[in-house]
Amino acid sequence: MTSTLTFLRENAAWLAAGFLLTLTSSFGQTFFISVFAGEIRGAFGLSHGDWGAIYSAGTLASAITMIWAGTLTDRFRVRELIQVVLPFFALACLAMAVAPGAWALPFVIFALRLAGQGMTTHIAIVAMGRWFVATRGRALSVASLGITLGESLMPLSFVALLGVAGWRSLWLLAAMLILCVVPVLLSLLRLERTPQADLDASPSVGMEGRAWQRGEVLRHWLFWLILPLVLAPPFLVTSLFFQQVLLAEIKGIAHLSLVALFPVFTVCAVTTMMVSGVALDRLGTFRLLTFLLLPMACGLLTLSLAHSLLGVALGMALVGMTSGANATLPNAFWAEAYGTRYLGSIKAMATSAMVFGSAIGPVVTGVAVDAGIGFETQLQMMAGYCLVATLLAAIGLRRAGRLLAPAGQVDVVGA
Repeated sequence: MTSTLTFLRENAAWLAAGFLLTLTSSFGQTFFISVFAGEIRGAFGLSHGDWGAIYSAGTLASAITMIWAGTLTDRFRVRELIQVVLPFFALACLAMAVAPGAWALPFVIFALRLAGQGMTTHIAIVAMGRWFVATRGRALSVASLGITLGESLMPLSFVALLGVAGWRSLWLLAAMLILCVVPVLLSLLRLERTPQADLDASPSVGMEGRAWQRGEVLRHWLFWLILPLVLAPPFLVTSLFFQQVLLAEIKGIAHLSLVALFPVFTVCAVTTMMVSGVALDRLGTFRLLTFLLLPMACGLLTLSLAHSLLGVALGMALVGMTSGANATLPNAFWAEAYGTRYLGSIKAMATSAMVFGSAIGPVVTGVAVDAGIGFETQLQMMAGYCLVATLLAAIGLRRAGRLLAPAGQVDVVGA
């Protein structure tokens, strides 16, 4: 406990900046945007499939853009990047508030997803992975609490606000909140270290005792065996949150009652996140990553069979466990497996893949619903995917574990 408190105190400014960035990313995450799904479909006359296709098209375009945009974290400091990314993010929220027709939605979704789920989150996670080595797990846990808190508070708060304000005015509020974050972050990062200087001085190596470049990662077999597991949480959790209105309907509960269960999801996610962070620092990702999707598989199956609020709450709790561990384990995996010298470009590729996963979820589930495939049946199919991805990851991690170099011991504790 003492060492943890010392760690938090000595790194408070950087950890707070990471937390605030991930919390701010909520306005570009599916769990927030989907709150307005009913209003958006009603305003523009869209079916479930239409809205899913629009959402997926914008998200897919942002995933492709992230392959390039994410590399900027290897060249620029966080302080410099946020002065461009966050104002762009606020403009995206403003664009949603004034969207004149359905034709504008793919462009708005693209901007929201690129700035929110993409760059704002990417900047925070890469910074934590680069600034911390021996305590990387704990740093990622603390920073990722922002996303988890957002998952709990944002849907509940804004669903309640929809009862007293129009959906367009709430997007205007989101834009204002993002702009308010910028001066706070600049204050926290006034003593920020220069990432490139840190890299040149003390890079952490990966497998085979060397720093891997992005092209090498793409040609290595481990990446392709891990990819289905990495894609699963964004694909499946995005699908679940995106279809939250539909889920409430088929379970016969009010939408507000469903989002009131999100704190259950959050409590389990936070608990698992913190435990996985500590375990990660002690055991490494190669021993833990195999088990990432097992709670989610159980949770999705539970949700498909649930007929009460209690059953839905249990399913959300189990999915939350995987969501919490997903905030630390895969993010630390890239640094542990491939080193930190080119972490920005490698993580950009991984982030692009995860955004792609979140892009295909809404369109697949929306089209399937329009085609008559029940969402409960889809949840069971998702659980089966988790098991297949787990098997592939287990094979890859077991074989690759022999290639690991001893972990580095360099931490950033001052500036």
